[in-house]
Amino acid sequence: MDLVDKAKEFVAEKVANIKKPEATFSDVDLKNVSRECVEYNAKISVNNPYGHSLPICEISYTLKSAGRVIASGTMPDPGSLKASDTTLLEVPVKVPHSVLVSLARDIGADWDIDYVLEVGLTIDLPIIGNLTIPLSTKGEIKLPSLSDLF
Repeated sequence: MDLVDKAKEFVAEKVANIKKPEATFSDVDLKNVSRECVEYNAKISVNNPYGHSLPICEISYTLKSAGRVIASGTMPDPGSLKASDTTLLEVPVKVPHSVLVSLARDIGADWDIDYVLEVGLTIDLPIIGNLTIPLSTKGEIKLPSLSDLF
């Protein structure tokens, strides 16, 4: 092995062992009901192991139910992760009423939707560059009732 290959191997090993921010879902709740859509709020806790804040480039999300995408989007430049701390991020997910009507079979008697929420949290790490942390959670979202509307 020549010197260049050894250097590449050394750098790859060091980069692989660098601590990276870790993220987990805290909750997915009903946030707002309007004439156009139902808005849910996904809360994500992100732990930053570094002694300096890290800029978040973007947050992308896809909400799926019954094997279909019912909402997707991105939040460009949502802020920064606090240094050596846990930051709570809130991701608004808007679901048009027309999509909810098309899921009527899944809604059934219990008035909820089984969902899969996939989120990509893209962070700018010094030296390494952009790092996307993939997250996924499954659960049930309760649909708003008439009492939620008034």
